[in-house]
Formats: sequence, C-alpha cells, structure tokens
Amino acid sequence: MLTIFLDCQIFLINIGTSEMVVIRLRRLGAKKRPFYHVIVADKRFAASGRFIEQVGIYNPIAQGKEIRLRLDLESINAWKAKGAQPSDRVKRLLWEAEQGEEAVLKAKADKHEKAVAARKAAAEAKAKAEAEAAESSEAAEA
Repeated sequence: MLTIFLDCQIFLINIGTSEMVVIRLRRLGAKKRPFYHVIVADKRFAASGRFIEQVGIYNPIAQGKEIRLRLDLESINAWKAKGAQPSDRVKRLLWEAEQGEEAVLKAKADKHEKAVAARKAAAEAKAKAEAEAAESSEAAEA
C-alpha cells in the first residue's frame, strides 16, 4: 500500500493490482509546441491531474542539442515490477531508450525502404495490368 500526500489530502493506492497504476504521458507546452512528462499515475486520475512520480520527459519536436527523450529506466522498471502498465506510446519510447538512437534511425530507414519498394511494385503491377488491357482491347478490335 502506498500513501501519497497531495494538497493536504491522503490517497491510498494499492500497487499490487496491475489495473490501478499506469505509466503514461502528460502533455505540457504551448499550442502546437507539445512537451510531455512521462508519469506514473493512478488510472482513475485524469491524464493532466495528479500523479505519483515523474519518471522522464519526451520532446517530440526537439531540434539541435535539445533533449528529445530522457527516461529513468530504473524507476520505470521498478514500477513495472510492482504491476504498473505502460501505455502504448510509452512502450514505444521505452523500446527507443533501450535500443539507442542508432537502432531507431536504422528501423526508420528500413521501414522507409520497404514502403518505397512496395510503391514501386504497385506501380509496376498497375502498368503491367494497363498494358495487358490495351493489348486485349486491340486484339478484340482486330
């Protein structure tokens, strides 16, 4: 049982149940300039409401030397061991943090290459189908 004191109110959170504690993003920043805190919170609280602990930051529009992602992996793993469930986006950020930036860039490049190859194959198939249709229409006219 974890006791939290916030604004002179006491909250008792049962950490043993995996359905009660989540690791998720909390949006901050200005309009069209998002900035997120990675937080551990009770599932019942609003995403912008009370939280138990801040375990990282995520800046999706970081440029230059700005920090894009910083996570306290030890704390996150401790919360996961207690049953906290990370959100889908946090799972992806954890994977990025564990793999490193080079692996993430390589995965993005591979995905791009596959998409380009798929578009090229689709264009070739369409051109082949059009050529066959043109040949069959010429044969029907003759």
